[in-house]
Amino acid sequence: MGVVVCRTVHAADGEQLSLYSVTPRSECAGAYGVVVMHGGGGSGNKERNLPLAKDFAMRGHPAVALDFSGHGESTGELLDLSLKRRRDQAAAVIDAAFDAERPLLLAGFSMSGQTVADLVDLYGGRVAAIVLCAPGIYAEDAWDVPFGAGFTGLIRRPESWRDSRALDTYARFAGRALLVVPEQDAVIPDGVTGLLRTALAVRADFGELRLTGADHRLGTWLAGHFRDRGHIVAASLRNGFRDDDARVRCTTRDGRCG
Repeated sequence: MGVVVCRTVHAADGEQLSLYSVTPRSECAGAYGVVVMHGGGGSGNKERNLPLAKDFAMRGHPAVALDFSGHGESTGELLDLSLKRRRDQAAAVIDAAFDAERPLLLAGFSMSGQTVADLVDLYGGRVAAIVLCAPGIYAEDAWDVPFGAGFTGLIRRPESWRDSRALDTYARFAGRALLVVPEQDAVIPDGVTGLLRTALAVRADFGELRLTGADHRLGTWLAGHFRDRGHIVAASLRNGFRDDDARVRCTTRDGRCG
């Protein structure tokens, strides 16, 4: 199945947001709208997420990958961004890219672990599946603080992430959830990953994938590892894994799209 890739710009939140739209030449039945979101920091951008977006589109699901403001080819300054603005910008892209009836699959890297949760709160049951790659979550009082010294001070408080609203959101989520963790992660504390694992296991159709040899920069890793991207796509679409792949601890069931 072929895909068409378009680089476009969408005006939202006072910024010009650069994004890739990846459209399958033929959609599968019940296709999701897939949104792939990069992590934080100046190095985050949509380019490294394009291969994953294309893989979903190759399976019949239209996808977008965006640059948040202050990143990549979007306008704005990184220090003016916030978790709240990330949610608002992603929502603006979703509303422009997909009709209101299309179910969503949200994939977030690092800081976008929080953004995915914020979008689940916003879109509710329309979010059918989530993919969290080395995800981070953040203290509730840091949510609308710009990414300057004030934000840094809040998130550096010991275990500030324990009161993140994302944990309650993920504990309520009843769709498909895939947690992707690297073999070594020097950025996300083990306590964060453990709390997310516990929350996602409450109601979600939950699976976990561990990528041997990978570090926190999973966007960069996956861009160069086709087979690992294939595992992520298959698991998030409930197509299962090979039984002999020891890296996967996952429960799956048949889905609509293959």
